[in-house]
Amino acid sequence: MHNPASLKPILLVEDDARDLELTLVALEKSQLANEVIIVRDGAEALDYLNREGAHAGRAEGNPAVVLLDLKLPKVNGLEVLRAVRSTEPLKSIPVVMLTSSQAESDVVKSYELGVNAYVVKPVEFKQFVTAISDLGMFWAVLNEPPPGSLRTSRRYE
Repeated sequence: MHNPASLKPILLVEDDARDLELTLVALEKSQLANEVIIVRDGAEALDYLNREGAHAGRAEGNPAVVLLDLKLPKVNGLEVLRAVRSTEPLKSIPVVMLTSSQAESDVVKSYELGVNAYVVKPVEFKQFVTAISDLGMFWAVLNEPPPGSLRTSRRYE
């Protein structure tokens, strides 16, 4: 059982070092308190989510949200999404496709497979920070924070 006083982590699945760095900086700028777990390919993402392989010993519980790149080595983002949505303990995890692909077929396929949001990575850094920050605030507000946390009390002011 995980400690209810801790926020659920964000699972970031990204193989591109530059995009990874940009996403982490953007998440930091949005001042989310969630821990960010980084995995570099789709196979490792599934191991983490299913608590298998190198992640067999991790604490129970699903991440608050999965930020999933579309084009990944080993298992691509669509395959990860398909696996998450067809696995009972995982299927309610919010999944956000975070990708540079604007191809209509990728967008359509992502939504058909049950993605919660599809965000195209802006090329310009400031836009990217804004997009990640908006995303972060969306999930931080959407996800129930632990009782007594600042975010809970702020909601009633």
